[in-house]
Amino acid sequence: MTPEDLFREPEHPHSGPRPRQDLDVLPQGSYFEPAEPAGYPYEETYSTYGGARYLEQHWAPASQFGADTPPAPGHYAPTGRAPHEDPPTIELGPPIDTPPVEVHFPYPQPEPGEGPGPLFVIGDVHGYLDELLAALHQQGLIDTEGHWSAGRSRVWFLGDFTDRGPDGIGVIDLVMQLAAEAAAAGGYCRALMGNHELLFLGASRYGDEAVQSTAGTASFLAAWRLNGGQQHDLERLQPHHISWLSRLPAMALEDGHLLLHSDTTAYLEYGETIADVNDAVHALLADEGIDEWWDAFRKFTKRFAFRGQAGTMAAQELLAVYGGYRVVHGHSPIPYLTGDQPEDGTPPHVPGPYIYADELAIAMDGGVTMDGRLLVARLPLN
Repeated sequence: MTPEDLFREPEHPHSGPRPRQDLDVLPQGSYFEPAEPAGYPYEETYSTYGGARYLEQHWAPASQFGADTPPAPGHYAPTGRAPHEDPPTIELGPPIDTPPVEVHFPYPQPEPGEGPGPLFVIGDVHGYLDELLAALHQQGLIDTEGHWSAGRSRVWFLGDFTDRGPDGIGVIDLVMQLAAEAAAAGGYCRALMGNHELLFLGASRYGDEAVQSTAGTASFLAAWRLNGGQQHDLERLQPHHISWLSRLPAMALEDGHLLLHSDTTAYLEYGETIADVNDAVHALLADEGIDEWWDAFRKFTKRFAFRGQAGTMAAQELLAVYGGYRVVHGHSPIPYLTGDQPEDGTPPHVPGPYIYADELAIAMDGGVTMDGRLLVARLPLN
């Protein structure tokens, strides 16, 4: 298995300090810090990074919040168990008949002269459902019961819903629910396919069937486990999950923002338009064999294309082909992009989305799996 096939992290996200990546070139970038969320205590300090001034918000511990107040991203709501302790195993009773989400057609029409709703992007979730709920509520996208409350807003998840965290299937169920509720309100909630979706689907479909890796024979199931796959997610995966995940697009263009999961130029190998790339990936998952699937996973696991001196040119190349003026991606945690990973194992400080490559790229993976933050941001960022 090549370094591209496996991002060097422990199998379990909290099994110990993570190895520091060797970063040969540090980008000169800046952080974007969201505006103060109403009702959330914080204190401000100013610092410098890469020659740019940014605002750091130090969120108060979760214990300072009331029982009915959601925590800030990176903090767990009071649940009665340690933050990283797996939920207890309980015996399941008979299935509960849950009424389907009501979707009313036609969708509500905009008022005369009303433009599209605000645009939000969400970085890698990796099974951290509690953090996702808190971050969405903080931005006003969901209510206290976890239902869509954002009206005509447009929301894009950048992929990687499962693996490493405690409840990947719960995350997928929530995103599917919000997609239906947003449509009923005249907005939309959509998602991209990440490399972990390719890996998760491959593990489900092919299991231990051998694939030809450049480092020797491997399997999707083995690679999935090494990359943080959680057995309870695989056991709970249902046909409707597989159908939904398999149809996710690989890339999209919104308001001049080229939305990708991976910070790689591998998308260029699948087509010269966004539609061509998405069609190629869908055709591959529907008809191609295991080796082609594995090759796609390997390519979309590559990273750091927009970092360093050549990063600006790589971003320009993608934008010239697919359109837009700025790339927005997940995949590579911001602490690895910046080299700002504490040596003593303390959680990294991630003030917000990271703008780099001469402001042509925005990184949205706040490193929730390494005790960073699960990022939700409204575009555009200035």
